[in-house]
Amino acid sequence: MSEDGARHYAGDVTPEEAWDILKTDKSAVLIDCRTDAEWSYVGQTDLSGLRKEQLNIAWKDFPTMEINPAFAEEIAAACPDKQTKLLMMCRSGARSIDAAIAATEAGYGRAYNILEGFEGEKDVNGHRGNTGGWKHRGLPWKQG
Repeated sequence: MSEDGARHYAGDVTPEEAWDILKTDKSAVLIDCRTDAEWSYVGQTDLSGLRKEQLNIAWKDFPTMEINPAFAEEIAAACPDKQTKLLMMCRSGARSIDAAIAATEAGYGRAYNILEGFEGEKDVNGHRGNTGGWKHRGLPWKQG
C-alpha cells in the first residue's frame, strides 16, 4: 500500500484495448481471475488466434469466495518476469481490480484491470452479457 493509504494498479483498459495489447505485445498475459465454475460453465476467452492462452488464476476460491491465499505465488510461477504486462479479467470488472492491486503489491508494475470483465453488468432484466464485457463486445471466446 502506498504512503497515502491508496491502493494502486497500472490502470483500466476496455476489452477491445486488452485484445489489442495481447495482439501487439507478445509478452502480455491475460489472467482470468474468475472461479473454476465460471471458466467451466460461462466460457473463456479464445486467444488461439494470437497463439496465446489465458491463465486461469482465481482471485477468490469457489464456493466460499474467500481470497485465494496463493494468488501472488501462482502469478509468480506462471509469470516470473515482473515487467510482464498483466491484464486481469473477472466477470464484470470488480474482482479484477483487487487482483490487479494484489499483483502490483507483489511487484508487477504493469497490472491492468479489464473494464466490464467477461460478461459485463446486469441489464434491466438481471441478465449479464447484454450490456458490456468481452463476450458482448464480440471478442473471441469459447464455451468452457
